[in-house]
Amino acid sequence: MLDAQGAVLYVGKARNLKARVSSYARGNGHSPRIARMIRDTASMMFLTTRTETEALLLEQNLIKQLKPRYNVLLRDDKSFPNILVTKDHPFPQIKKHRGAKSEKGDYYGPFASAGAVNRTLTQLQRVFLLRSCTDATFASRTRPCLLHQIKRCSAPCVGRVDEASYRALVADAELFLKGKTTRIQSDLAAEMAQAARDMEYERAAALRDRIRALTAVQSVQAINPKRVSEADVIALAMDGGQACVQVFFIRGNQSWGNRDFYPRTGEGAGPAEVMEAFLGQFYDDKVPPRLILLSQGIEDMDLMAELLSQRAGRKVAVGVPQRGEKAELVENAHRNARESLARRMAESATQARLLAGMAEAFDLPAPPRRIEVYDNSHIQGSHPVGGMIVAGPEGFVKSQYRKYNIKGTEITPGDDFGMMREVLTRRFKRLLEEDPDRENGCWPDLLLIDGGAGQVSAVAGILADLGVEDVPVLGVAKGLDRDHGKEEFHRPGQRPFALRMNDPVLYFTQRLRDEAHRWAIGAHRAKRSKAISATPLEEIAGVGAARKRALLAHFGSAKAVASASVAELQAVEGISAAMAQKVHDHFHTGT
Repeated sequence: MLDAQGAVLYVGKARNLKARVSSYARGNGHSPRIARMIRDTASMMFLTTRTETEALLLEQNLIKQLKPRYNVLLRDDKSFPNILVTKDHPFPQIKKHRGAKSEKGDYYGPFASAGAVNRTLTQLQRVFLLRSCTDATFASRTRPCLLHQIKRCSAPCVGRVDEASYRALVADAELFLKGKTTRIQSDLAAEMAQAARDMEYERAAALRDRIRALTAVQSVQAINPKRVSEADVIALAMDGGQACVQVFFIRGNQSWGNRDFYPRTGEGAGPAEVMEAFLGQFYDDKVPPRLILLSQGIEDMDLMAELLSQRAGRKVAVGVPQRGEKAELVENAHRNARESLARRMAESATQARLLAGMAEAFDLPAPPRRIEVYDNSHIQGSHPVGGMIVAGPEGFVKSQYRKYNIKGTEITPGDDFGMMREVLTRRFKRLLEEDPDRENGCWPDLLLIDGGAGQVSAVAGILADLGVEDVPVLGVAKGLDRDHGKEEFHRPGQRPFALRMNDPVLYFTQRLRDEAHRWAIGAHRAKRSKAISATPLEEIAGVGAARKRALLAHFGSAKAVASASVAELQAVEGISAAMAQKVHDHFHTGT
């Protein structure tokens, strides 16, 4: 359904298009949302598919691509972390992995957060003593590291465990990740008893410590369903036109955490439509588990199960449990969804009051819906970075944060005005090119700058040069003696002023400025750390991450690589004769 300008308002599917369109032609009986949608529709476009499953897939793809106003839209662009047990080394590494599953090995997940992965990795290290170091670090070790001293690694790097024994540890760890902890515990108990009979008391004590660690892991895990080995538990709560979807990840009879999502409800969609849209979009880039438990039924349950089965390459069951352990899992997720939504609505109400207070305090025409805050970070001009954060009615919008590496060669090191000019010029030139009519909600209603009258005047001049003269600019500067809490506010062409010490708007503005400062400093530190850890190998065309690792693992350092002959370089796996010559020439040309 399209509006008069051709923008897509809604994407839907139907077995019978004539009946679906005819239902919209009725003059009454529509919900307010559907009535508004019909009123805004100027034309319609139809696409037919061979099967209903293809129609469902096409619908979800178009919704995700076009983001229509009246469709339910899942606003989430983050991937979920996994645990990877590598398989390309005699002593496999266990580590956290996020993104494409391109490395060779076994993946376990998804986990709800990086924190859940880190906790599980710590547990695995304590129980199974697997290494977490990189292959390059492993190859360069000459003595055990601290993890071995605190009994979290078996030190295979220096031969404290042979390959067969280490492989057995890896196999046990994978059984643990699959939920077979009882078998592991009984095997360890049998080994401990045998070691004691053989009077190998040190080995028996080590096995005892591993059993204790495994028992501790089992006792602190929160929700461990006995009859559900692999499932996603998805519950929906709705109130006041807002929705919260809570997802619990269960793998190997263990809870691997939960995440909440707040989809846009398409201006008032019903629970069944929200749940169906969430399922289609959530699993667009994720492999669904064998079982999906829902708190809310959807219209085309069988069709959704068929689509998810095609994506997974195996059967996926989707259902709404009515009793037993599965129903208890869903109720627990539903309770969490209700509580999360209540907290978010309370936070939104507070945020709305703060934004209204900002409009009153700073003479804005309306409460700002998008505030952009800018800051720079550098050390005496080195590794300069600009940062932008975004805040609005729902708080900080971290998906909209941006980092700007300062590229201008004519900028004097440490010139904050020059850095700000480059950042704002790049930002607003892009806005003018991509959204000149300001229809996408990406234009700010307020620019907040960490600085005084000079910075505000400079920013106003930059915007004027770009032809942008209607975006309010506000500078916040430390007051007398740079005392936190006595900030002064600056606007172009006006005298500075201050807010009351206990004014919530003052605290809110401080939070915005401090968040921008944190973001810019973090970007600067990351850039500085990367520069410090860089090696001359990165300057050689054709030497990527894999070849760099191979060279450093073989020679131990970049300096040793520079001193190597062509024949020695060619002996490294993955380095051809031509590449060996190129590396050698890079270090020896002109000497």
